[in-house]
Amino acid sequence: MNLQFDDTIVALASAPGSSAAGIIRISGDDIVPCLSTCFESTSEWQSSRRSERHSGQLRLTDSDLCLPGTLYYWPTARSFTGQPLAEFHTVSAPPLLESAIENLGSHGARMARPGEFTLRAFLAGRVDLVQAEAILGVIDAYDHEELNLALSQLAGGVSTRIAQARMNLLELLSELEAGLDFVEEDIEFIDRDTLVSRLHDIRTFCEKLYDDSSHRMESTGTLTVVLAGLPNAGKSTLYNTLVGDAQAALVSDVAGTTRDYLVTSLEWEGQSIHLIDTAGMESGKHGVSLSAQDFRREQIAQADLVIWCTAADIDSELKSKDQIQRDQLSAEQNVIIVKTKSDLSSEPLKNTSFPDCDVMLSATQGVGIEALKNLILTRLTEYHRGSKFLIGSTASRCRESLRSASQSMQAAEEAATLRMGEELVAIEICDALQHLGQIVGQVYTDDILDRIFSKFCIGK
Repeated sequence: MNLQFDDTIVALASAPGSSAAGIIRISGDDIVPCLSTCFESTSEWQSSRRSERHSGQLRLTDSDLCLPGTLYYWPTARSFTGQPLAEFHTVSAPPLLESAIENLGSHGARMARPGEFTLRAFLAGRVDLVQAEAILGVIDAYDHEELNLALSQLAGGVSTRIAQARMNLLELLSELEAGLDFVEEDIEFIDRDTLVSRLHDIRTFCEKLYDDSSHRMESTGTLTVVLAGLPNAGKSTLYNTLVGDAQAALVSDVAGTTRDYLVTSLEWEGQSIHLIDTAGMESGKHGVSLSAQDFRREQIAQADLVIWCTAADIDSELKSKDQIQRDQLSAEQNVIIVKTKSDLSSEPLKNTSFPDCDVMLSATQGVGIEALKNLILTRLTEYHRGSKFLIGSTASRCRESLRSASQSMQAAEEAATLRMGEELVAIEICDALQHLGQIVGQVYTDDILDRIFSKFCIGK
């Protein structure tokens, strides 16, 4: 890749085809001669040293016709690309826009390559690689959640946190190297407990980003909801009610009827959901029961949300076991607690009768089902949004760097904990800095830039 970007580039920045407005973007250190020839305006905008807006016309190729519109001009390095930049906004008419671009091209501008405007912004330090990828994420977002995630990444949310982690590592490195300079005087610039604590915090952050990137690689946009509970807790009846099919799962008063797990795909208010009914939690010893429990554990571990079902008429001997299982699951997973079979309870149908549950319901009578659906959607939205930091393309590129950074941080923390030589801790910190630098673009190669910006469309 040629990283010399002194020439003037031009492209259509709005979507191709007919629309309410069209935008032509031009950037380069010498855009004034090109624009002054093609843009007709009574304003002396060429001498402006600040961002301005001017009304005027853009001359078309081989024609006396001009395209009226508004020129937005950023003459300094404070523009998006870090060099003089202009955008011409007008009514969208594809043939006229193409003719105007041809005219600019005949006066010193060349057609921009895919992603070249954003690439120039990156090379000028206006955005880092994570933010550059977020621009493409905004364009490609398929729902509001993806759009909000891309906008958050573009605004620098994760970049700021990575930059802070790198700054903290640089401070630790400087203190360790200062100690090495005075090793004969036995001066300690940072005590080991503080060093271990700060390394642990940074390692936790790297591991959280790595886990997020791994999940983004596996995510399909469909969330998984798993029904769990002790045997005969009403899971299958609730499953049939939620999927709208009374015969979807076998229902019986005999505990342990469900041995396999059932999956149904649902669409609730635009959200795709896999609803899974699992076997009840029990300690069977025969092969079928053991296999059923393995399936159950696997599905719960991968779930975005677990609905724990406790029967309102649960046997007093099972209450303690139910509580233990429920508490253990709540400590590890996103869980909704429901009291099923409320029509069989001698207590009034109120949550106050069971203060430790989120929803009281009777699947057979349809009571509480809508409340449960609303709570499921709310919890999925909150949990899914709160656990995401990276858009898919960034997660794919950064996953290996995050894994390596986490490993280096773990090695540094272990070396500090074991009170090994400070030079060994410093080496691992340097490795972690290298990997984090690759994520934001402090360290990059031409093939990385080619791979990222080749995905952009022309004009971005």
